[in-house]
Amino acid sequence: MTSPPQPAGVAGPIAMVGGGQMALAMASGFCRVGVAIPASIRFHDPSPPAVERLLAAVPGATAAASNAEAVASAPLVFLAIKPQHAEEVCREIAPALAPQAVVVSILAGVRIERLRAWLGTPRIVRVMPNTPCLVGRGVMLLCGDPAVPSERMAEVESLLETVGRVHRLPESLFDAGTGLSGSGPGFLAVVVEALADGGVRAGLPRALAMQLAIEVLAGTGALLEATGEHPATLKDRVASPGGTTIAGLAVIEAHKVRSALIEAVAAAAARAGELGG
Repeated sequence: MTSPPQPAGVAGPIAMVGGGQMALAMASGFCRVGVAIPASIRFHDPSPPAVERLLAAVPGATAAASNAEAVASAPLVFLAIKPQHAEEVCREIAPALAPQAVVVSILAGVRIERLRAWLGTPRIVRVMPNTPCLVGRGVMLLCGDPAVPSERMAEVESLLETVGRVHRLPESLFDAGTGLSGSGPGFLAVVVEALADGGVRAGLPRALAMQLAIEVLAGTGALLEATGEHPATLKDRVASPGGTTIAGLAVIEAHKVRSALIEAVAAAAARAGELGG
């Protein structure tokens, strides 16, 4: 298969093993900012709807007939499949990998050591993204095997920055990071839903309550990021003596909401460790 022309910084086709939401987010992000062109994206997914969605989002990408065909000659391969299929798929593509290919895994809990054994190569980068990658506001954890050249690590990081922020950290902290950044959007979605339900209970129309809850979450996050203040400082500033916020905070503490969120992150981190075997 002939390699398509590449923009500066990308030396060959980018292969996606899997065409689900994360593959779609990354492929469209790479192309949106110009670090890749649609013709450089080659992928395989056994689900026709997933194939159709990715081709609609990235017109010009190529849907390969198999995983092996998708990765052939590609210097950069993204593993975007379910962890339970990891060993089978890795062993399937191993013979087709280019000798100098770098494999980027976004599989939750699957450690580099296991991937190295299944793929037969040490040139592996591990990434833990989260769902806000779909809107270019993702948070991603990144680490790589020492065998990955520093310039290739930098290339991977540059690509990932098109869909969010990247944090390098040792693999030993990946489970903890997964529990917070990987699972955190689910926990915050519950918080938003609960705030909206509270607004409805207090008398707001459903649509307005949901809009306010989403805007409060986004605005509070932006404020904390812009000021660098500790969340407790913001909380204390809006909790006036005898006021509405302190009345609500007393209920939150009585129902141990803070403790529940702490335990939720810890449970998600523990589960990530279990997935990794």
